[in-house]
Amino acid sequence: MAIVVAPENLHVIDALPDALRNEFQQRFDALMQLPRVDQWTSPAQQLQLIDVIIASPFSAHVFLLNPHLLNHTFLVAALSKKQLQVLLSETMAKVTNEKQLHQCLRRFRKAHQVRLIWRNRCGLGTSQELVEELSNLADACVGEALKWLHNDSANQWGQPVDGDGKPQELVVLGMGKLGGRELNLSSDIDLIFSFPAGGETQGGRRCIDNQQFFIRLGQRLIQAIDMVTADGFVFRVDMRLRPYGASGALCLSFDAMEIYYQQQGREWERYAFIKARVVAGNQTHGAQLLELLRPFVYRRYLDYSAIESLRSLKQMIASEVRRRGLQQNVKLGTGGIREVEFIAQAFQLIRGGRDTRLQTSSLMAVLNCLPQTAGLAIADVEKLRNFYWFLRDVEHALQAVHDKQTQDLPTEEAEQARLALALAFSCWPKLQAQINIARGFIHQQFELVVALKEANEPQGLAHPLTQLWAEISHSARHTDQLTLLPEWQGILTQAGFADSSYILQQLWALHQSRAAQTMQPVAQERLTQLMPQILQTAAQQSDPALTLSRVLVLVEAVLRRSVYLVLLLENPAALTLLIQLCAASSWFADFLARQPSLLDELLDVNSLFNVPDAMALKQELEQSLLRLPEDDTEQLMEALRHFKHAHLLRIAAQEVTGRLPLMKVSDQLTYLAEAVVGQVKHLAWRELSERHGNPQNELGISDDFIVVGYGKVGGWELSYGSDLDLVFIYDMPSQTETDGLKPVANSVFFTRLGQRMISYLNTVTAAGRLFEVDMRLRPDGAKGLLVSTLAAFTQYQLHEAWTWEHQALVRARPIAGSHKLSKDFIAVRKEILCQARQQEPLKQEVIAMREKMRQQLASKPDADGLRAQFHLKHDEGGIVDMEFMVQYGVLAYAHKFSSLLTYTDNIRILDAFEKQEILTEYQANDLREAYQAMRAVEHRLTLQNQAGEVASDELADQRQKVKAVWATMMGYL
Repeated sequence: MAIVVAPENLHVIDALPDALRNEFQQRFDALMQLPRVDQWTSPAQQLQLIDVIIASPFSAHVFLLNPHLLNHTFLVAALSKKQLQVLLSETMAKVTNEKQLHQCLRRFRKAHQVRLIWRNRCGLGTSQELVEELSNLADACVGEALKWLHNDSANQWGQPVDGDGKPQELVVLGMGKLGGRELNLSSDIDLIFSFPAGGETQGGRRCIDNQQFFIRLGQRLIQAIDMVTADGFVFRVDMRLRPYGASGALCLSFDAMEIYYQQQGREWERYAFIKARVVAGNQTHGAQLLELLRPFVYRRYLDYSAIESLRSLKQMIASEVRRRGLQQNVKLGTGGIREVEFIAQAFQLIRGGRDTRLQTSSLMAVLNCLPQTAGLAIADVEKLRNFYWFLRDVEHALQAVHDKQTQDLPTEEAEQARLALALAFSCWPKLQAQINIARGFIHQQFELVVALKEANEPQGLAHPLTQLWAEISHSARHTDQLTLLPEWQGILTQAGFADSSYILQQLWALHQSRAAQTMQPVAQERLTQLMPQILQTAAQQSDPALTLSRVLVLVEAVLRRSVYLVLLLENPAALTLLIQLCAASSWFADFLARQPSLLDELLDVNSLFNVPDAMALKQELEQSLLRLPEDDTEQLMEALRHFKHAHLLRIAAQEVTGRLPLMKVSDQLTYLAEAVVGQVKHLAWRELSERHGNPQNELGISDDFIVVGYGKVGGWELSYGSDLDLVFIYDMPSQTETDGLKPVANSVFFTRLGQRMISYLNTVTAAGRLFEVDMRLRPDGAKGLLVSTLAAFTQYQLHEAWTWEHQALVRARPIAGSHKLSKDFIAVRKEILCQARQQEPLKQEVIAMREKMRQQLASKPDADGLRAQFHLKHDEGGIVDMEFMVQYGVLAYAHKFSSLLTYTDNIRILDAFEKQEILTEYQANDLREAYQAMRAVEHRLTLQNQAGEVASDELADQRQKVKAVWATMMGYL
């Protein structure tokens, strides 16, 4: 006897529109007459069946043809990927031919499709769980089919192997929603096939080329999944994302894939590969392939071309939406699912090269990172996430109806009622209102992120210079010689460029440069848009011609990486700041030309002009390295260099804009060096300890190793481009061995540690050098041991060191390493410098060393004995004279006044001299003022890329005061 609807469920039926009620009743009656449906007498279970039949006529149709699926225990079950693979593998155990394989796969998919619709419609899992299960289902079907087909193909054509005889397997990459584990109920699956290496098959009836084998295998796999048979299909397969699209080979080797994406990969293909994931085949080989292609997807610099590409892609989709009338499409329409994906992908492509947290195929993982990585408000990201899943619920409800790939909202009243009921809304207007709210918020966020609003677009100003670059480009198409047209010269002169001929020559030279001539059309268009803005802003500076010449150096350097042109186009404030900095200093243009990835530092003025303390700087560096793999030395070295260069740029920007005085500049440069050296020591130690274990003393493992900074770094007086005078010291038994599997003596460990640190600091990479290191101040200089024990260092300083080495010790201090050993070193330094010395012999030794240096390094007089230039450091009355007086004073008086050893910088030592009356107040003031004035000029010259010399009449008053103090303190010159 047929089972009828339980009385307590009748209200659900009665609430349906007539068309839906009649449709439901027919299907329900038919299902209730099937054999073995007695379990559906339970009102609770029956209510689930009613909900599914109303929401999904497709499911009702499947149940009618496959009554065995009406099993409540099966329908409510949540299955893991492993469980699906095991179930499918067991089902395929009896498959003996391809026809049976196709049938098995289709029936398996259909069964689990209705199971997943059931679970979704009955609220037995979240939307996120649904998309993950659907993706697992696809993985299982593709993976198990591939295994069967590979074995069958190998039986026919042999096993593919590489040149070394190693077996080869097909790697199947899932792209799009499959790659992101975000399949919907009726998704296509986007696949790319690849294999590791060329070669031939072995063991078959005849040998064929590996590529031919994998193309045939790929074709069979597509048929197994995509072909429509009497049992339907498994998943629609789309292979158009492969290299060269539909016209390309179905399967390429890893090498061919790498070459294609390096040379011909397009921006939209970068978007596609964000979602790439190995879904079937050899996982290890697949991971290697993705690693090969990672540089194509994620740029090491901040990549603002992603915004332009995103804008273009979105405009194409918008045109298609308008053409096809898809405004009510919850995926492609305004504020739809695709815009949420675009928001995440934009940040992945812009920042993913720097922040590996964004290098994921998971949309949710990216959204979760955006408050930390991109500064989006947590509340906005939470709303974005909730509205995304709400629209995915709408999408799934639409697709569950007839198992069709649709995202269009219904226009018929009955279908609108069905959708509202499926999503637990009392009526269609309320559901429509909620959809509108969700889409409105998503589109608002999309506009903010990718700057689609016209207010953020570069505006073409009606300025006389606007057309100049276009005119030069037009002229160049007709002649290979610059024609100095009077109207061009007039425009430049009117704009403020005094030497218009010189400016035109520079612009022409840029246009005719090899970099400009080989630019792609899109890059040429970007340059054409940018040049008028550069000319207009440069014209507003105090020296427009000089400013423009500096900026053009940078422009030419980045022409082949036109992403930086986009960055400046997208950020007019950054362009203005860049030109202002170049106007103040040629150093900026040259520095950025060598390190264009630093241009993004100009985007955040708060960060650019932030002044961190030493601890904050160290913490920032540590955090930036935490996201990198510990064993990737190359990435770590590049990250260290970028950090150093970025902060160097910030410090210089603060100095030239007057935000940071000289002494603070030196402090910041010193903090930066200390942070880098400390991190280099940590990285080198970790590398060695993994191989050899940790050094030990009689109490066990110890880290008693320090880096001692001498000279400018020791004295807090670093300048741009300064090298680092370093000495390495440890305090452990030399012959005791480390505790690792490959132990070495402590002395060997620390020597290798020093060598590794020097390599980290000194090695020149594409990003330049961290610091040039000078180790000649160690005991016995260049011929001495690279690393000394504290005892050996003490012995040498007490009994063998020259006076000039004790002078150097005045400006020595630990800058990285063990706190305990740092204290011990400071005590040893105090012991050495506090020795009582006879002042006259000491003075003569200091003067003799000063004269020797002056003869070698001071400026040379002309035939009349006059000097046209004053060398800031080495000429009489210069910086070195002051440093030598400070060093002499410490060596001569520290045994009486140990307070002279508290600090290692010249200014505070001079303060101590004044306090102890070694110098008068006037003498100390004269030296302090002269020292700061000359250091300021030295910095200014460095920022203008000029040598450390000025005209002989400059700083004359300061030089005379220095000479006067020298005469009083040292006796004579």
